[in-house]
Amino acid sequence: MKKSNWQEKLNEKLYLISALISIALIFSITLFIFIKGVPAIKEIGIKNFILGTNWKPGDGQYGILPMIVGSIYVTIGACLVGVPIGLFTAIYLSEMANKKTADFLRKVVELLAGIPSVVFGFFGLVSIVPLIDKFFGGGGNSLFASSIILGIMILPTIISISEASIRSVPKEYKEGSLALGSTHIDSIFKVMLPSAKSGILASIVLALGRAIGETMAVILVSGNTPLIPHSIFDRVRTLTSNIAIEMGYAYGLHQDALFATGVILFVFIMIINGLFLVFNRKAGELND
Repeated sequence: MKKSNWQEKLNEKLYLISALISIALIFSITLFIFIKGVPAIKEIGIKNFILGTNWKPGDGQYGILPMIVGSIYVTIGACLVGVPIGLFTAIYLSEMANKKTADFLRKVVELLAGIPSVVFGFFGLVSIVPLIDKFFGGGGNSLFASSIILGIMILPTIISISEASIRSVPKEYKEGSLALGSTHIDSIFKVMLPSAKSGILASIVLALGRAIGETMAVILVSGNTPLIPHSIFDRVRTLTSNIAIEMGYAYGLHQDALFATGVILFVFIMIINGLFLVFNRKAGELND
């Protein structure tokens, strides 16, 4: 018993240390980004920095509005592509597919999650971009191509978490609905999905974070033009692409402005997570 208690206390300490290390790393990264980025925002001017439409570091112009708009558009486009497909796939795996088919498709989804983002980018560059150019012109590198690639990339996140959430709903809910005369589809969409709403929303939020934070795949297919897109076939540059493309040769205020871009990206992620928590809490209160 004494040995068991000693081992249990040791494990507790190890877990606590691991948690503290994780928190310290997150805090350190956040502090570093803000220390490097906030002074640049003050020097440039927050209005000029966020609402400026010209990104010309050589001329001292550091407006990131085109990149903000580009990131938002690409993320929305990715969700329009990935969320319906991912959710319907999760419904099929959890409620309709037989065990053998479901097991096979889960392995395929896991394999899709393990593919490096640069491979998705190359796939888009050699297949999707030429097709867009063939049918719509403009070279193919565009907001549309970026949305398709990111929509594919977020599928594993949405499918895995949504399926787990749907499967965690007690079967009695569905059986009760069927006993009252509802069809299979009605039971899924009116009983199972509302009951799994919290997990499904979590999968969408995680997918949003993946989409807005993706860099390499977007660089390869977006065209990387720092202009506000007015069409889905226009070239676009995102916040992450802007940092990755220019950080290698930037110095001085230019480099600090790229860190400031990271600050804005960080704020975006926090806003998305905050809205999810608020919405989820209100939804839970309504259910109660």
